[in-house]
Amino acid sequence: MNEQGHWDKVYSTKAPDAVSWYRAHLERSLALIERAAPDRSAAIIDVGGGESTLVDDLLAGGYRNVSVLDISPTAIEVARARTGEAGRQVTWLVADVTAAELPPQAYYVWHDRAVLNFLTAPDQRTAYVRQVALSVKPGGHVIVATFGPEGPVKCSGLDVIRYDAGSLHGEFGARFRLIESATELHQTPFGTTQQFLYCFCKVE
Repeated sequence: MNEQGHWDKVYSTKAPDAVSWYRAHLERSLALIERAAPDRSAAIIDVGGGESTLVDDLLAGGYRNVSVLDISPTAIEVARARTGEAGRQVTWLVADVTAAELPPQAYYVWHDRAVLNFLTAPDQRTAYVRQVALSVKPGGHVIVATFGPEGPVKCSGLDVIRYDAGSLHGEFGARFRLIESATELHQTPFGTTQQFLYCFCKVE
């Protein structure tokens, strides 16, 4: 099964709150986005947004230029239906982030919670960073959350890469200035704990 088929099966067979990464509200992500982009007209892309409620909270907070990208059309349709009329102003993108045709220097904030850690092949990570460098404006911000050093070694049946702040920032290089990093202990719907690592960078 290819990657799109895998994720479409996950989202087709499990309720939004029945996956390990589910969180009712991504409070840390939202706080970092608000720090990076106090201007509610700033262009924001949520990569691997899936069925996440981050888009709902961004719309409720007055953000008017939001894009959500996910490899699963099922996940995008769930989020589109849930956001209703407000979601009409969202740009919904069904694509593999490593191969998507993203507009150059279009976004002021790039947000990714738990996509990069699934990119276990070096060429995938190279393509991912190339997409960030292409599509984020100079002076813009990159918020990436991955599994931390004590996070799981597999998720949704797939191998993942665990990062610390140094190794995660190292994927991006000198053009991306690390502002801060922090770990977060995520409580899954199943009563277990997963360690996430957030890195907050500025594009020089």
